[in-house]
Formats: sequence, C-alpha cells, structure tokens
Amino acid sequence: MRQSIIDKDGYEKRCGICALGRLSPDGESVLCPKKGITDINGICRRYRYDPLKRVPRKEAKLPSYNKEDFEL
Repeated sequence: MRQSIIDKDGYEKRCGICALGRLSPDGESVLCPKKGITDINGICRRYRYDPLKRVPRKEAKLPSYNKEDFEL
C-alpha cells in the first residue's frame, strides 16, 4: 500500500476545492465543465481533490508566559 504525501482525510470534500471546477467571478459559485454552475459547498461523483485550492487552517495562537510562570 502506497502512502500519499498529501493528507486527503483532513479536509471537507466540496466543489470549491475540486480540480475540475473554477470559481466564478462573483465568488459564490463554481463553474464546472461536468455539472455546470454549482454551489461552492456542493459535491458530485466526479470530484477530484486539488491541494492548491484548499485554504489552510489558521495556526493556533500560543499562550504567552512570563519568567514568573517558571519559578518554583
């Protein structure tokens, strides 16, 4: 079994990140050559993951510590 470099399980499948679809000029729908105009959150059986279209989650903000927090 071959492992993939791309984590395909850590995202939600939707037309907005499909390799086939293109975002419309208004930014509210996807222009798909297979299904026509679809919703960004829609999904069809011809879905193919495109890692370059996915927007990564923001990093968690780390808490700030003082020197006094580390004294006994």
